[in-house]
Amino acid sequence: MPEPNVVGNHYDKYGTRNPIARRLMAGFLRSAVELYGEVEPASVLEVGCGEGRLAQHLLAHARRPPERFEACDLSLERLAPGLSERIHFREASVEALPYADGQFELVVCCEVLEHVPHPAAALVELRRVARRAVLLSTPREPLWRALNLARGKYLRALGNTPGHVQHFSRRGLLRLVEPVLHVRRVRTPLPWTMLLADVPR
Repeated sequence: MPEPNVVGNHYDKYGTRNPIARRLMAGFLRSAVELYGEVEPASVLEVGCGEGRLAQHLLAHARRPPERFEACDLSLERLAPGLSERIHFREASVEALPYADGQFELVVCCEVLEHVPHPAAALVELRRVARRAVLLSTPREPLWRALNLARGKYLRALGNTPGHVQHFSRRGLLRLVEPVLHVRRVRTPLPWTMLLADVPR
């Protein structure tokens, strides 16, 4: 039976003092900002926002700030303090988003699909509410688990992070996405796969 979905991170990856982890996160954020900038959306929805740190970072680094930025997760109990008042937060599941078809120019969904039991159905829901593009990322397997084992984490689970019920290689994520969206860009900031995909017209 699948583990329940997990909200947020098991450790503060955005605020970590570990120099290696900080370098990895810098690469992740750099790729996210780059792909976000290719769209320059007027309206944004982040699905699975966790602590809200990615939404805050994208908003702070947008060349042209969006007119509307919404973010949702199963629970908002772990939101970080000091987030921008321009981000409107709401409780919602990726599997049943309470938004109209094509309501947002860009939908961002990073570090979420590995937590859901039916990622293909979740992807269809992301496409439904996106008008122009979807920005996705997942941990890159088996590298992700190998790095966990190398740092002595989750040994009994063979390096699997708690809450991860799906495991995507770069190719595996593309196989999931390509029947639903047109992949425009693929980035591989260690140890993730991140892609920007257009909604078919």
